Amino acid sequence: MTRLAKYRLYFTNKKFLLSVLTSFFLLFVSLIVNFYAGSYATESASNSVTDIILSNIRTFDVDGIFVYGSVLLFVFITILCLIEPNRIPFVLKSISLFVLIRAVFISLTHIGPFPTEAHITSTLLDKFTFGGDLFFSGHTGIPFLMALIFWRDIYLRIIFITSSILFGIIVLLAHLHYSIDVLSAFFITYAIYRIAELLFKRDRETFLSGVGTTG
Repeated sequence: MTRLAKYRLYFTNKKFLLSVLTSFFLLFVSLIVNFYAGSYATESASNSVTDIILSNIRTFDVDGIFVYGSVLLFVFITILCLIEPNRIPFVLKSISLFVLIRAVFISLTHIGPFPTEAHITSTLLDKFTFGGDLFFSGHTGIPFLMALIFWRDIYLRIIFITSSILFGIIVLLAHLHYSIDVLSAFFITYAIYRIAELLFKRDRETFLSGVGTTG
């Protein structure tokens, strides 16, 4: 089946189209919630705390890897969804759920940034990160979430797990996150993925087998 034929098949299916629109709406809502949660957490941030890892390593300049690596990750995820449109609803809804749950966590946790954190200059990332939105690490969690979603593809699994570990190391080297932010991200993200499977069961089926499962 050609790419054009796939798009015709998927987007002439009303249930699938509704699911896609819902996924974009949920993503939009999650980003708004994230903005206010991040702003609140940053304004309410208290003192920093010591960290067994950060207190024993110097700050490294990883500005370029942090910024451009993040952009490349989301471009790669976008391409994967555009290649196979049936992936769009479950991927976007899972990311939305991740962002919403993380917003709750950062709203409850007001620890100040580590004193020696690197200053990352990025007009784009500044709209999604605020300085006080520490727990838990989104840069570690998002690629790990993608690894779980694309688990059946061994190559994508390896790429995303490697990316997750790499981002975890980067944010620690730059002192942008505490070690607990990075380590906890793997466990919390796994729970989010399992919740997504339950909440978006039909979208998961569509992701795995195609538009036909949505009727």
